[in-house]
Amino acid sequence: MQVRREVRLADLTTLGVGGPIDRLVEAEDAGELVAAVRDADEAGRPFLLLGGGSNVVAPDEGWPGDVVAVRSRGIARARDLLTVQAGEPWDDLVAYAVRSELAGMEALSGIPGSTGATPVQNVGAYGQEVAQTISAVRVYDRAEKSERELTPAECGFAYRDSRLKREPGRFVVLEVDFALHPGPRSRPVAYAELAGKLDVAIGDTAPLADVREAVLELRRGKGMVLDPADPDSRSAGSFFTNPIVPAAGVVDGCPSWPATDGQVKLSAAWLVQSAGFGRGTRQGKVGTSSRHSLALTTEPGATAAELMAFADRVIEAVREQFGVTLVPEPTAVRP
Repeated sequence: MQVRREVRLADLTTLGVGGPIDRLVEAEDAGELVAAVRDADEAGRPFLLLGGGSNVVAPDEGWPGDVVAVRSRGIARARDLLTVQAGEPWDDLVAYAVRSELAGMEALSGIPGSTGATPVQNVGAYGQEVAQTISAVRVYDRAEKSERELTPAECGFAYRDSRLKREPGRFVVLEVDFALHPGPRSRPVAYAELAGKLDVAIGDTAPLADVREAVLELRRGKGMVLDPADPDSRSAGSFFTNPIVPAAGVVDGCPSWPATDGQVKLSAAWLVQSAGFGRGTRQGKVGTSSRHSLALTTEPGATAAELMAFADRVIEAVREQFGVTLVPEPTAVRP
């Protein structure tokens, strides 16, 4: 375990915002991670858990306590079950699964961040989400001060949501188990844009490597693959979730898809663009990506306050024009 000072949150997050950290604690395995959390709790120091830093808006004032960076690594395979350490980079895991001819996460290629963060957000893209393959999540429960294993039912997965997210700060993910499907071909392709890229019908399968490459190409085209040379990738990916509304709340002209309980999922990207915040809309050092209106990007020197003020303007414009309230996907943390 390493402890460092004189580190800024901006250097640890993909949005590049956030002030100085009192103590950066780097935990290299699950045991060190639990010890770091317990130490902060027992000392009464403010605690912030940080994985890849790709889904967080960090505070400009910094963090007056411990930022625990999850640096654990490792993938263990038992037939079609993968047990993955929380700090394993997510896309490295997807690449491993594709090489190993294990299907179920290939459409999630190119998503930044760590594996431990994926069940919190129930990460999803291009017709897949991690809830479809997670079989267990091992956590440290700060309320009970003990380690425990959560079943998928106990995780309470929903669209870009879970119990781990709804009870912020309680659970620290240590390991995640994924039950995948052996074979060289993907799970049925469920997303029209991806099906078109692969030239297959919805519901068909394709070689795993082809699906991975197609997803990476689609994401690169939208600036959603991390690349230091690409200013559009200085983001948290999609900044707003697709709103789910009653069927009567469908917006004329807005692309939509069936959701649960007879509801409808609307395209947040269409709502943002149609409310006057199209691609490349800039205000100061923040704005929408030049390639995707749903991604908010920052320039060097931008602040979290500036970014959130811009996001609030987007939310208000969409609400005024369409009567729909957008919900940010990244977590804006405060000491």
